[in-house]
Amino acid sequence: MQSIVDKPVLMALIATLGTWALTALGASLVFFFKEIKQHILNMMLGFASGVMIAASFWSLLAPAITMAEQNSSLPAWLVAAIGFLLGGIFLYLADKLLPHIHLDSKKGDTPEGIPTSLRRSVLLVLAITLHNIPEGLAVGVAFGAAALGGDSGVTIMGAVAVAIGIGIQNFPEGAAVSIPLRREGLSRTKSFMYGQASGIVEPIAGVLGAYLVISMQSILPYALAFAAGAMIYVVVEELIPEAQQGKDHMGTHLATFGVMLGFTVMMILDVALG
Repeated sequence: MQSIVDKPVLMALIATLGTWALTALGASLVFFFKEIKQHILNMMLGFASGVMIAASFWSLLAPAITMAEQNSSLPAWLVAAIGFLLGGIFLYLADKLLPHIHLDSKKGDTPEGIPTSLRRSVLLVLAITLHNIPEGLAVGVAFGAAALGGDSGVTIMGAVAVAIGIGIQNFPEGAAVSIPLRREGLSRTKSFMYGQASGIVEPIAGVLGAYLVISMQSILPYALAFAAGAMIYVVVEELIPEAQQGKDHMGTHLATFGVMLGFTVMMILDVALG
């Protein structure tokens, strides 16, 4: 019988279901809290940013460059640059097309993306869902790369480290969605359902990423860099600006320390396990 480790699509599905579960666990905090202090939210978003930055390099870009050096006729730096920029362009286009609002938006603000009559709460969830696409993709691509063996520079434990890191930062993200929704007047149950729903895209993106990588192995270094570029776009465009909101200087300092802590945790996970 084939080992489950030799089934990257199944492994990616299991791993991203786990990251989704941690999103739901974070969203469940709405049953215990109605408010979340701004400086705490800043620190949580900063932590998520740090995890994503570290994962982008240690788990995605570095293996992409290693594999391109071994297997690509193009310079490794060019392969990584193409994939990285395409990841950012993809998220930019999605950001322009998908209707959404951000955590720091005020009532009455015009939603981004195509015009829509969707409720504010749904638009907020769509914004976080957009964040989660590259996270799920990163996990799936990592497991697909690990299944291809040593040439990719990614081990199965390295892929597990990516999933653990993404899962850890999904916990505060889930709370960052559900608790503000509760503050806007939704019931605890509805706030939880919306909060956990923001992570449902991760298993879809994870399975797709793993399938594409093992089906078209030649795209692997591009796919790794693509996932890295998409995550960096989310961090710079969305998470860090939102983490710097508020007039309290302590909140911005905590956001910065959150980034450093998140980066350190993900770096340790990747180096220790990968």
